[in-house]
Amino acid sequence: QAQLVESGGGLVQPGGSLRLSCTASGSIFSINAMGWYRQAPGKQRERVAIISSAGTTNYGDSVKGRFSISRDNAKNTVTLQMNSLKPEDTAIYYCYIDEGPEYRRRDYWGQGTQVTVSA
Repeated sequence: QAQLVESGGGLVQPGGSLRLSCTASGSIFSINAMGWYRQAPGKQRERVAIISSAGTTNYGDSVKGRFSISRDNAKNTVTLQMNSLKPEDTAIYYCYIDEGPEYRRRDYWGQGTQVTVSA
């Protein structure tokens, strides 16, 4: 089993920046995709950004041009740089990994970290 720990959430003013990090530990065969999802109160969980093992990135439409995802495979870490933050970015952000060989892939989720964008 793998465990994910997020850090970097907090309160920021509109137009500001935050950097979220997530580190995976435990029993990890390999990490395929890594990414971030978010969920605001009363809303469905939304995909924010995904990065594949090859480095291919995909972003949700609402964050394109503002957020950037990266990964450090040696540290089993995925990072989300969030710039030009808007109040509508306020949500709990969850780290995600797709772990394991093809015959037994497993999804793991972090506990979530709160991001609040407000003046």
